[in-house]
Amino acid sequence: MSLRKRSVLIAGHPTSVTLEEPFWETLKDMAVARGLSVNALVEEIDGDRDGNLSSALRVAALLWVKGRAG
Repeated sequence: MSLRKRSVLIAGHPTSVTLEEPFWETLKDMAVARGLSVNALVEEIDGDRDGNLSSALRVAALLWVKGRAG
């Protein structure tokens, strides 16, 4: 599975995040479902995280998928 690096703005500052493509696709689905841009969703997750941003994004995506599965 290939990694994809994307640039995002967090509090007005650009940063790069590297995730596997399925996680980016899930984050996009999450953002659409909430009426947000992916960037806004990433910024929100960043504000709530305790550790690494990439890990926080993966966990958020996983929890969202699990929640949708029942």
